[in-house]
Amino acid sequence: MKRLVPRALLALSLGLVLSCGGGGGGAAFVGISDPVVAQSSDTPPAPAAQIEFGFKGADSSGGSPADGASGSSDAPGGTSTASAGDSSGVGSGGTGATASGGDNSGVGSGGTGATASAGDAGVGGIGGVGSIFINGVRYDTSTAILRLRDAPSLQLGMTAKVNGPTNSDFTEGVATQVESAVDLRGLITSRDLAAGSFVILGTNVITDSSTVWGNISAPSALAPGVAVKVWGLPAGPGVLRATRVEQHSLETPIVSGTVQNVAPGSFTIGGLTIDTRAATTEGAALISGVNVRVRADAQPSSGVLKASAVELWYPLSLTNGARRQLGGVVTEYAGPSFFRVLGIPVDASSAKASGGPLTSLDNGVEVDVAGTVSDGILLATKIKVKKTPGGGVNSDAFQVMGPIGAFKSPSDFKVKGQAVNAAQAEFSNGTEANLRNGTKVTITGGRIVSDVLMATRVVFD
Repeated sequence: MKRLVPRALLALSLGLVLSCGGGGGGAAFVGISDPVVAQSSDTPPAPAAQIEFGFKGADSSGGSPADGASGSSDAPGGTSTASAGDSSGVGSGGTGATASGGDNSGVGSGGTGATASAGDAGVGGIGGVGSIFINGVRYDTSTAILRLRDAPSLQLGMTAKVNGPTNSDFTEGVATQVESAVDLRGLITSRDLAAGSFVILGTNVITDSSTVWGNISAPSALAPGVAVKVWGLPAGPGVLRATRVEQHSLETPIVSGTVQNVAPGSFTIGGLTIDTRAATTEGAALISGVNVRVRADAQPSSGVLKASAVELWYPLSLTNGARRQLGGVVTEYAGPSFFRVLGIPVDASSAKASGGPLTSLDNGVEVDVAGTVSDGILLATKIKVKKTPGGGVNSDAFQVMGPIGAFKSPSDFKVKGQAVNAAQAEFSNGTEANLRNGTKVTITGGRIVSDVLMATRVVFD
């Protein structure tokens, strides 16, 4: 009986993928190399075939121009365009069979030699910079197209979806397209400092030790009436696990979450009623249990938000043979053989587990999971237990790699544009005295405060 629901979700996902050209989505190690063009308005991005390229070539020796490091400018990378029929194999739905640097070899500039199977894709949170890592998969991004909404650039903690082929053990891939959009935008109506949670637009936002605090020094700054943007992972009806939080002036509302209480012309997300009578829904019928992103032109009134657009939240088709990797929170747990991550049904009974045994799985546990779709269910070959409810700080939750730039002191420098404080870090293959512009490093840390990575370890490459 459990397999009937995934088939309904498959039909819905496929309908939206075909009508809108794919989706995008949440937190692991991601490193994008200097986006050249990024769409940041609320207007839906143009199809991939119309977007002029989003990434420069690889750096030759230093940080990005914003780093201000002398002798560290980017190597000429040129620009490019993508089309639905180019050699990357990415059409409007992002389901091409191969990805390449343009030579049809199936080998991208990262040299992974990965070949897509029914359109490889992953959804999770951005946890690093230097290549693109998402849910433990390191993607080469030199030929990737960036489709970005609601922010001028990708930052640590933003949710994202990556299309592109991966190798057999889900450790390397070639990104052909990266999508990201804000998940929740509005005024805080209440907060619970002890629980580390707050409410926006009827959605309970939970934070933990790995939540990225963008321009916010501490969670205590999030008082009722403050306007914020939140990127996060749906963690059940009316609940969003925040991966990044930023304070901003009040803008038009955005709310993401699980559809409930579907009725003619409306449904609910958490404690908010969504009026869909004037909304575009991209040709899809809404059903309970599906994760969506809702946009509106005006603030809600009396608990009702009049939607202008409803879209699937980073949709992933569940075609047989499709390879998928997800980072998210376990919901609807019925045992290792059936639970959901980001709304996708998962069978991890035969998966290789790390970070904890399969017996540690339960509702609320954050995981990375990867495998192949069969009959609408993701048959996991590997799963990593990242965090259990109330768990401690993960000291390697975030990672940046590349040359140092804008060096002022061990507590103030950048790597690939990411601000770093390494004053309390451990050092390998060198010492604090070796920190200087142009030196290549790999840095890990467990917290980001005011957009500064608090490094726990620095490895000189």
